[in-house]
Amino acid sequence: MGTIEISDHSTAHGGRLRVIAIARPDRRNAVDGPTAQALYDAFVAFDRDESCDVAILTGAANAQGMGAFCAGADLKAFAGGGENGNKVEEGGTGTLAPMGVSRLQLTKPVIAAIEGHAVAGGMELALWCDLRVMASDAVMGIFCRRFGVPLIDMGTIRLPRLIGQSRAMDLILTGRPVEAEEALAIGLANRLAAPGKALEAALELAGTIAQFPQQCMRNDRRSAIEQWGLGNDDAILNETRLGMATLDSGESKAGAARFTAGTGRHGRFATD
Repeated sequence: MGTIEISDHSTAHGGRLRVIAIARPDRRNAVDGPTAQALYDAFVAFDRDESCDVAILTGAANAQGMGAFCAGADLKAFAGGGENGNKVEEGGTGTLAPMGVSRLQLTKPVIAAIEGHAVAGGMELALWCDLRVMASDAVMGIFCRRFGVPLIDMGTIRLPRLIGQSRAMDLILTGRPVEAEEALAIGLANRLAAPGKALEAALELAGTIAQFPQQCMRNDRRSAIEQWGLGNDDAILNETRLGMATLDSGESKAGAARFTAGTGRHGRFATD
């Protein structure tokens, strides 16, 4: 079966974080069919686990300590076909994708911790995540352009939505490398970290998100995602419906009581 590593981390505020790492460093964490299935199963399990708040997707380092997020689909397995090749199937939201998870719509956030290369399908995995923390020496790019391998893990959809049509076309048509500073400038990366520190920075970011009231955060996240497929009036109705569900949960009232008692004054983000 596919090779992934899963570990859980508790925050000082009681939130639990899950790290899911692609562990095929000999293939620069390229994804074959069994690994795609393992990633899919791991993230479905995360989403169903009520004790987990935020997940981090990353890639394992090799024996020399060199990291790679993901080099995309395992083209050696793909070229060979058979059971180890990534299956290319039609399917909508929630179905198994060639890279495993790219068609999943989770109810909780995922952060990519990127070292080394996040290219081709690996870049599509990074785009699937809500946020991307990128080492300052890491690289993204549609490197599969050179080999006639298409973007079929929603790269042609998510990339224009994330950075705009013009910039997305530049990257899609040329397949050129995008280094960390440019990635941050165009909105492809959300945070930069020192080399070798992407996971550490992603854990810190995840811990911050995990300490907030979770239903409100998840419903606002859901509205921001679902509005892409809705007209303006329906998007307003959906936002209102999700917002009312948060208000009816009592979470907002409890937060207002904390504010009245002095929490969060002068813009402080501490929740205690």
